[in-house]
Amino acid sequence: MAGKSFLRDVDRQFEAAAQLVPMQDGMSEKIRVCNATYVVRFGVRLRGHMHTFLGWRAVHSTHVSPAKGGIRYAPDADQEEVEALAALMTYKSALLGLPFGGSKGALQINPADWQQDELEKITRRFTQELTRHSFLSPSQNVPAPDMGTNERTMVWMTDEYRRWAPNDINAFACVTGKPLAAGGIEGRIEATGRGVQYAIRELFRHEEDLAPTGLSPDLADKSVIIQGLGNVGYHAAKFLSEDDGCRIIGVIERDGAVYREQGLPIEQLKQHLNTNNGVRGFPDAAFVADGASILTRRCDILIPAAMEGAITEANAGSINAKIVAEAANGPTTFEADAILRSRGVLVLPDLYVNAGGVIVSYFEWVKNLTHIPFGLMERRHHETSHRMLAHSLEAMTGTSFPDGQARAFLDGAREIDLVRSGLDDMMRGAYEEISRARKTDAGNHDMRTAAYMIAIRRVSEAYSVIGL
Repeated sequence: MAGKSFLRDVDRQFEAAAQLVPMQDGMSEKIRVCNATYVVRFGVRLRGHMHTFLGWRAVHSTHVSPAKGGIRYAPDADQEEVEALAALMTYKSALLGLPFGGSKGALQINPADWQQDELEKITRRFTQELTRHSFLSPSQNVPAPDMGTNERTMVWMTDEYRRWAPNDINAFACVTGKPLAAGGIEGRIEATGRGVQYAIRELFRHEEDLAPTGLSPDLADKSVIIQGLGNVGYHAAKFLSEDDGCRIIGVIERDGAVYREQGLPIEQLKQHLNTNNGVRGFPDAAFVADGASILTRRCDILIPAAMEGAITEANAGSINAKIVAEAANGPTTFEADAILRSRGVLVLPDLYVNAGGVIVSYFEWVKNLTHIPFGLMERRHHETSHRMLAHSLEAMTGTSFPDGQARAFLDGAREIDLVRSGLDDMMRGAYEEISRARKTDAGNHDMRTAAYMIAIRRVSEAYSVIGL
């Protein structure tokens, strides 16, 4: 089973780093194992028949609470995959210093097989089961969208939880990734893709780390291949091309891949994908039916943003990128990771690169708990202060503020500005820690090992201070 090999890879990556972290005997095993996995089978009457659905919610760690992690709807989901993803959430949250344990959930269904009203009934029944067994609440377990789920799914879950807990004043914080009208936060949809952009930017700001790749520290015109143009891949491609001047030369999707050396127009490609359910037939680009073969095309940056296990022992020796930025969870197997490192490919690990989603989910959770939007109390005050400063500078210099810069300086920060600023700050801080942790008395480590070392140390310290 794919999930079993995925879980084994996560455990092996953990064990490789754990031996480098001083901790009391037995603590490593306590951190590694999944604390609890709830297996649920429930029935829903649909189309005149009773259908039974299989689902899971795994809680990997509760060294802090609540546990945090997405819920996916996928026909090939299994328990081992859910537990692997829950473990990654623990390490990811610890790396970023977020007050979350790791969790993950899944239903073994194909959303395309069901109408929207049917999916709502299924989701509400799943929510009832999770709530009844304390696997859903603002203080204990907080899901978010994942593969096959979206904002609408989160609204159904929130509404159902509120029915079960009508006296919980913080009920909207029971999930994140909600639309704005239901207590969401600006920037959540783009968050993971935006975080991918910030992670790559931060690498390029650290010339010593970048030097082994032979690339210049300017992102402009760097060639990029992306596997998966879903929410994460699309936003990463959009921001890297529009803001940083990267050329997205290849995009891999379910029906194949498109390739254009001069760069692909991401907005038009996304519209084509949505309309045609694939990239085949996109104009002015070469279509490659064997999409996976594009993974080994020459490029500066390869971004696997789809499923786990995209880079394996079979193709790692042919990867022709200088940098692999793991936007998906677990896209590189344990064996493949060793091959890439031996070949000098710099790997930015998943528990750092795709952390943007959980970071902005944290902001949304805090917003729901405080019951006040970010920036509400200070925005106009800052605007007034900035205008006074601008008028003083104009009076002293006899020169008007440049039109192109006035708006950016004078306007107070909106919620989206604060969300992006906070996300950027946390991604920068985490990178600095990873970069420092790479160099220890035991030698120089790869970025994945360094990131795991930071996360393991923090979880170990959290368990130790509570007496375990």
